[in-house]
Amino acid sequence: MKRRQFLTSTSAAILTAGVLSQAPVRRAFAQGQAPPARLAMPPLLDTRATGRLSLTTTSGSSSFFGGPATPTAGYNQGYLGPTILMQNGDLAAEVKNTLDEPISTHWHGLLAPGEHDGGPHLAIAPGGTWQPEMTIAQDPATIWYHSHIHERTSEQVYFGLAGVIHVTDGQDDARGLPSTYGIDDLTLVLQDRRFDASGRMVYNPSMMDVMHGFAGNRMLVNGQAGATGVVPQGIVRLRLLNGSNARIYTLFFDDMRVMHLVATDGGFLPAPVSIDTLRLAPGERAEILVDFSGDKAPILMSDPGQAYGVLQFETDTTLATRITRLPEQLDGALENLSGAEIATTRQVSLDMGMGGMMMGGGGFAINGRPYEMDRIDFEVAQGTVERWQIRSSMVAHPFHVHGVRFRVVTENGGPPRPENTGWKDTVLVPGEAEILARFDQPASRKAPFMFHCHILEHEDAGMMGQFTVT
Repeated sequence: MKRRQFLTSTSAAILTAGVLSQAPVRRAFAQGQAPPARLAMPPLLDTRATGRLSLTTTSGSSSFFGGPATPTAGYNQGYLGPTILMQNGDLAAEVKNTLDEPISTHWHGLLAPGEHDGGPHLAIAPGGTWQPEMTIAQDPATIWYHSHIHERTSEQVYFGLAGVIHVTDGQDDARGLPSTYGIDDLTLVLQDRRFDASGRMVYNPSMMDVMHGFAGNRMLVNGQAGATGVVPQGIVRLRLLNGSNARIYTLFFDDMRVMHLVATDGGFLPAPVSIDTLRLAPGERAEILVDFSGDKAPILMSDPGQAYGVLQFETDTTLATRITRLPEQLDGALENLSGAEIATTRQVSLDMGMGGMMMGGGGFAINGRPYEMDRIDFEVAQGTVERWQIRSSMVAHPFHVHGVRFRVVTENGGPPRPENTGWKDTVLVPGEAEILARFDQPASRKAPFMFHCHILEHEDAGMMGQFTVT
């Protein structure tokens, strides 16, 4: 979709909730002055040989712009977490909580039973340990993990309790895809964060911040400010995660070079799709291929209406160029759920009121009811396909369903955007959307699945429901 089409087809309300710094991202450096730091990838945690995963939440202290340090938190480190590499099969996970408040660890995009999903019912107390014995059985995909404690998700994720997962089958070389982690296969966690005049990261949402979602004034990529993505002169794979609390990115390159979309939330497309902009709402992921073979390295930008830099790239001729041609086909299998028998059609209304004055002062709800942990909103029959018709009020809401991947059938009565044509678990609903999902994973009343807005302040304030699958 062209940028002009985007500007006329989706709400900019969330983007304008916070204005990012417009400081130029291309800078000249005087002789002897150090260039920007090279963007570092999150540490890689490979579980394939052992079938075991160990994470520990820990407190940290981070200085992002040379100012005073900010108290932060992360998994196995002081801010954010490692990139977890996993494959299909049994996985014994262990999550230890050394923080002084409860956390949970939701595997966002993992197809696992409710008892392993890591939602708010599966809290880990301070000093406690959660040990889910999981079986991974899904297509290769870029997914992620983050804390999901009711009424505390927004702040805990903001200060660092999040990370990325690569589910792999080891066949990317055969697909002709870049696969060398940190060289031609880059994991990019996009986050806007708010900094005060001293350079300290702050989280102090006002009523308007809660209404629109908390937006920052500076960009971080992989928890780093002002770093440069260094790539070989060839085809490079960018795995993009919108890890922000509320900001929607409309990504494009400053020289308008083409992006080739190869995967969405739940896995590969059948073939690459050429696009010039990529809309990415909180919680969504996308994998794109970009040709960096030219002399000029581009800047990844966002928001065509008020463009700002997300990440500067530079090419390094000393890096080996492995991939020089785009694959013509991929092996993503997109089941046409439209041909399946539909067990039921559900209406899902994402509700919010001005100033939080609706529904008894709650302000945020689904189908008129704010979230309650002891109430089951839907009871789904395991193995069935359902149609959900979702409607947003006031602003565009990113809608996430736990435990499934779904197909987007329509957006505002028309066909889905290119980035919504594959398997999804999160979709931005600027007005109305219709999705189809098969519910194969079980979930009980003790550990139900969630469905909610992924603007984290909205989720915490009550725009969330839950369902069983039996």
